Amino acid sequence: MKTIARDQPGERVFMLGNEAIARGLIEGGVRFCAAYPGNPSSEILETLASVTDELGIWAEWSVNEKVAMEGAAAASFAGVRAVASMKQNGVNVALDFIAALALSGVKAGTVLITCDDPGAVSSINEEDARFVARIADLPLLEPSFPDEARLMAHYALELSERLGSLVVLRSVSRLSHCREEVVLGEVPSSHDVPGFDLSSVWKTFPVPHYHRKMHENLVSAADEFETSPFNRYEGPDAPDLLVFAAGSSYLYCCEVLGLLGLEERVGIAKLSTTWPLPTAWVETQLARCGRILFTEEVDPFVEDSIKAHYAQVNDRLGPKRFFGRSNGFIPKEGEITPDAIAAAVVRVLGIEGPAVDDEYRSRAAKWADEILPPRAVGFCAGCPHRASFWSIKNALKLDDRDGFVSGDIGCYSLSLFPTGFSQSKVIHCMGSGSGVAAGFVKLRDQGFNQPVVAAVGDSTFFHAGIPPLIDAVHHGADYLLVILDNSATAMTGFQPHPGSPRNAPGAPAREVDLEALCRAVGASVTVEDPYDLHGTTETLYRLLNEEEGVRVLILRRTCALVQRKRGGFPYKVEVDPDKCRGEECGCNRYCTRVFRCPGLFFDDRSGKAGVDEVICVGCGVCAEVCPHNAIIRKEINHA
Repeated sequence: MKTIARDQPGERVFMLGNEAIARGLIEGGVRFCAAYPGNPSSEILETLASVTDELGIWAEWSVNEKVAMEGAAAASFAGVRAVASMKQNGVNVALDFIAALALSGVKAGTVLITCDDPGAVSSINEEDARFVARIADLPLLEPSFPDEARLMAHYALELSERLGSLVVLRSVSRLSHCREEVVLGEVPSSHDVPGFDLSSVWKTFPVPHYHRKMHENLVSAADEFETSPFNRYEGPDAPDLLVFAAGSSYLYCCEVLGLLGLEERVGIAKLSTTWPLPTAWVETQLARCGRILFTEEVDPFVEDSIKAHYAQVNDRLGPKRFFGRSNGFIPKEGEITPDAIAAAVVRVLGIEGPAVDDEYRSRAAKWADEILPPRAVGFCAGCPHRASFWSIKNALKLDDRDGFVSGDIGCYSLSLFPTGFSQSKVIHCMGSGSGVAAGFVKLRDQGFNQPVVAAVGDSTFFHAGIPPLIDAVHHGADYLLVILDNSATAMTGFQPHPGSPRNAPGAPAREVDLEALCRAVGASVTVEDPYDLHGTTETLYRLLNEEEGVRVLILRRTCALVQRKRGGFPYKVEVDPDKCRGEECGCNRYCTRVFRCPGLFFDDRSGKAGVDEVICVGCGVCAEVCPHNAIIRKEINHA
């Protein structure tokens, strides 16, 4: 039996934060698990999907986050504890249903897990998804370390069931992807048989009645949070400074105070039940000190809530000075760090902070400037998207009508940058590439005459690209939709999607036919191999000039990383130094400076291009790019 499912209470196991969350859900009796992949949340569902047979639970990669939340709600209505997990962007997608579910309530415990990405390490933004708890009147929990995340995930299911309310559990990248030794709890051995009670009705109206019930649930949650063991104070009774720490910032605060030797001067109020506020507990902490610092990710959520409450009780608590993101003591953008907290603490206390040794600073600068090689953001070696955008670039240049790409969210978002030849000019959120493209071309009658190419990946198309395609067909929008079909949700870890032959646990699943789907809504469909640069460019040029409603071009080629695992590519690639023109080629180093595949490099000593045999996968596309036939591809017999 896999460790994550082992029923050995008291056993200590080293776990990733997301694995600890999954374990807590298992200990809480979860039976229905749905998600859409997105860093930093993906490992939660992956972990649960790995033990579906052992534990008899349902785990799925839903087509999008709204569908995941809807499925979890249905399970709850049938008496089954459920979870829907996603990253912060997914909360936006699911928000319509979340707001409705907050009104109707739930039956069995149901948890919404959002894993936010401060600093936008793997996201288009660093949105703080805690807003959903406030606007939908939902209880919100924020763990600080993996074992607490395990405990909170279990507790969230029980709290949800007691209140009849959806509960939000919020993680962040550093928690989801850190590791800690956790103590296993008991795994439930029996479960009720699911069934829907025909005498029950789950609905969202009349609104005033259900809205009142939401508020009553919040009052009940706040009362329970007053004595929550997840909230605690650490430090002197009358500190010089009180720090409210929420989520991952708690461990940073502990580290900073230890390094600065301020444990006897600064107190930490660890707040993990962040909405609704346990106001009496908060007032007890505020009474300790006149100076308050807030540390949290990403927005001043706790800061604003506590200051708003203080405004109602300041006559009892006396004057206070508050420091945090709102007044610049903590940076307003980017991921919070121990350095940022240390800078805020020494600034508030008016003491001298630790200085960086000049010799260390000099050595670090030398490494950064002279020793470490530059590493640009780019597509992987052999990535079919590089070939696709190369052909799109050339087709738009041949067309010569100032055409451009309306891009989307996925690996191919890198088409904003030189690795994708800077082709995408508009990128916002999943599915928006097609909708924005349609918006442009609906201005034809007003004089807009530029060709528009919408680019979207296969998983993103299933997630959010179908409605804008239907809209475009209905309104006769004349743009070209390019679906970059690499047969996986590649950006987040190659999870399956509706076009895949396997589901989340790896069992066979029925594939949705991409071509048939597009044709069914009235679009013309063409399929090409992006590795065929000549054929793809010709097809793109032809479709750009048809202007007969929306046209769909599917560029189908398996993700290079997946293909490498399946047995590799057909070629061994070499450079003929006698034919390579080096810096004289195509306005200077055509293959390495313009095409930019990381499998190619320029040798300054010889003045010629070369192939990095460690990185090159053997796709052979660069041989078609070289204008002097200096790159040679030799077929490999994998047998």
